[in-house]
Amino acid sequence: MGDYLKGRVAIVTGSGMGIGRAIAKALAAEGAKVVTNNRAPWDGVIPVDEEKFSRLSKEMQDWAMTEYAKYYGDAERTAQEIRAAGGEATACFGDISDYDAAGKIVDCAIQTYGKLDIVVNVASAFGFSPVQDMPKKMWDRVTTVKPTGHFYVIRHAVQHMIDQGWGRIVNCASPAWAGGNLRQSEYCAANAGVVGMTYGLAAELKEFGITANTFAPAAKTRASVDMEIHNVLEGEHSVISGSPISYDGTAAPETFADFIVWLCGDGAKDVTGEVFMTMGKFIGRYALPAVEGAMFADGDGWSVEEVQKKAENLFKKPEMPAFGKK
Repeated sequence: MGDYLKGRVAIVTGSGMGIGRAIAKALAAEGAKVVTNNRAPWDGVIPVDEEKFSRLSKEMQDWAMTEYAKYYGDAERTAQEIRAAGGEATACFGDISDYDAAGKIVDCAIQTYGKLDIVVNVASAFGFSPVQDMPKKMWDRVTTVKPTGHFYVIRHAVQHMIDQGWGRIVNCASPAWAGGNLRQSEYCAANAGVVGMTYGLAAELKEFGITANTFAPAAKTRASVDMEIHNVLEGEHSVISGSPISYDGTAAPETFADFIVWLCGDGAKDVTGEVFMTMGKFIGRYALPAVEGAMFADGDGWSVEEVQKKAENLFKKPEMPAFGKK
């Protein structure tokens, strides 16, 4: 056991499995007392979309169920694994997309451990659908977890952090925050919302000694199996075989979990308002979105004709000086 986070108390939403579980265990391994969380206790049944499963080959169905079995669990299982390793953890079930349930998770941390220092929001929902076919319930289900559920937990937690003059907020987005071609416009919107919210939190809370950052992970989880099923049914590239993403070659979230631990401690006290891509051994930092091209009207405003004449200026890349020339 390490002591980088000794004396700190953390909540990790969505830590019943996958990325959240890896982060919760890593925090505990560095001395944090952790409240683990997911919606509800797992009943041992792996849920599948029966309609989609019926269209898969028997071989593909067997592969999917074998892989799913590696990832499923719940917050109590994660807490038990932390305790078995010598750490401290308490499971608290609740759906963070419910405002009151989010409050009870924060209350659990305060009542159990006396304070709250760290919130890592990993809880998520997603689906695949062309926008013209997307059910309203899919949009609502995904966006009420991100960014809304993340906000709910932060809303209940942040006054405790302000009062003590120290806090760490780390929200999980996805590379999809910048768009994508997987027919997940609702997921792109949800994660872009997480990034925008975290930018705002970083500026607002800096004076109180609270940092806020985002990580956008790529890791092998239950969602990787969902993506493979989607790709097979849509006739797209198989991620098992390696194009465009290798399922077998994708790293587990444990590979980068200690980076999140670092963000939650004093070593990263000056790191706030950042978005990181975390993918196996690779950690990348996104640039802040900025205006790249511009055009100006000659008069008091624009006409369609003048826009047409000058629009190319919006898409010009800045010229880079040639090497060796002044």
